[in-house]
Amino acid sequence: MSFGRRALPFVSLFVAFSAAFPVEAEDVVAYEDYGAVGDGVHDDLPAICRAHQHANAHGLPVKSNPSATYHLGSNALTAIIATDTDWSTSRFVIDDTEVENHRKPLFEVRSLLGPEKLKIDRLHRDQKQLDMRLGRDCYVAVTDHKIKRFIRRGLNQNSGTSQRDCFILHRDGSIEGDIDWDYDDVSRVEARPIDEKRLFLRGGVFTTTANRMKQEVGYNYWARNVQITRSNTEVDGLTHHVVGETSVGHPYSGFISVGSCASVTLRNCFATAHKTYRTISAVGKPVSMGSYDYTANSVVNFTMINCRMDNITDRTRWGVIGTNFCKNILLEDCTLNRMDTHMGVSGSYVIRRCKLGYMGLNAIGRGLLSVEDSTLCGRALINFRSDYGSTWDGNVVIRNCRWVPDCGRTCRPQMFGVRNDGTHDFGYDCFMPQQITIDGLYVDDSNHPEDYQGMYLFGDPGGSDPTKSPFPYTWCQKVTVGRLTTASGKMPRVSPNAQLAASVVVLLEGTTQGETSKNSERYD
Repeated sequence: MSFGRRALPFVSLFVAFSAAFPVEAEDVVAYEDYGAVGDGVHDDLPAICRAHQHANAHGLPVKSNPSATYHLGSNALTAIIATDTDWSTSRFVIDDTEVENHRKPLFEVRSLLGPEKLKIDRLHRDQKQLDMRLGRDCYVAVTDHKIKRFIRRGLNQNSGTSQRDCFILHRDGSIEGDIDWDYDDVSRVEARPIDEKRLFLRGGVFTTTANRMKQEVGYNYWARNVQITRSNTEVDGLTHHVVGETSVGHPYSGFISVGSCASVTLRNCFATAHKTYRTISAVGKPVSMGSYDYTANSVVNFTMINCRMDNITDRTRWGVIGTNFCKNILLEDCTLNRMDTHMGVSGSYVIRRCKLGYMGLNAIGRGLLSVEDSTLCGRALINFRSDYGSTWDGNVVIRNCRWVPDCGRTCRPQMFGVRNDGTHDFGYDCFMPQQITIDGLYVDDSNHPEDYQGMYLFGDPGGSDPTKSPFPYTWCQKVTVGRLTTASGKMPRVSPNAQLAASVVVLLEGTTQGETSKNSERYD
């Protein structure tokens, strides 16, 4: 099968009847055989949709022409990908200045397996087994519409979202993925079988000319993206550029958008952070609009390896990734301007050998949060989001890391950003990490004000005593600090809040500030 030849006049008729009249299997499907031109001008999206339709029907891989430039037009079409696809060095151009439906994805990586009927009456937090047997492993999502969680505070305040969980239900009834809540009444169960064979989506250089939708009140998210809803999928080497941003525009929900599935890996991908726009918030005040190039929502086992971007300190760009309701997140060898878990991650949240830029590392959730061999440049080493109660129900471990507060700008650094005065109902109990272990950390606090007395471990949570407020905020119990070095040579302090400073047990083990060494000391 050759690349680049034009479709024959009868190709559309052939495609229409291909399902009814099986054809001899080819080794690979090419877009050109279904009418794609690849000159960057003609609209190739209809041909691409037909090619994937044929590949899916016959279980064939798809390979694009490495030298082609495919134009993905403005029509509301989605190419369904259910087989391995190799875009290699092919280029794809996307013009979002005028489209038929801005919420319609360009590609959807989808399983061809139909949903399973599953009945679950009750669940409890941290449950590990269900008394049932399945024909295959399934991704399961449960919802209780009677209970609201994540009742957001601040300019983007809202009334919360229905209680939900996602997990892998293995065929023997065992559960993978921590159940976060108790369910006396499960309103809805969704079960999607997990394909045993891993699907690979490789390569592709995509360039989006950004939308210029006029500003309105609120958010109007765009898709025009690659959506992944198939479990056991890996994206390797996809590149996405954004050009043509103007003074107006609306946010994107992620060019690679992963949702409602399990065991998805993004590897060797390149993303572009979007320009930050402004809108009017839920309380009638101006607020920045978040626009993402990566999103992950309700995903069990989400992994990013060697994913990167440029200009991670450019403050005109929004954070490149946002996630919600995930279980077990791993980032390795990534360079991003931010990593964020908005409405929670549970289980393990691991950052390893990464570099995070000016928007830093943000967290809400529970379990073990581990940051290893990484460089972070946010205002806080870890910011626990105040709009969701600054809650982390579990422990934090920092090992062999470097922190450059606020990208080296003059500041008074606070290592862990916390803010919860105990007066807002977030729909759950809120906690600082119970125990924090620091084993190897260099803090470049050399750029500080003249009256600087040293960084704080914690910010001021606010309120007279949020642990005794209407919606209590449980403070950290213990911080163990080992091998901590600061550029300023000044010892860290606990918190500007005197009550918090007096309540947290802090152990220093082998810590150095300039020429000062402290071993196994406790200070309050």
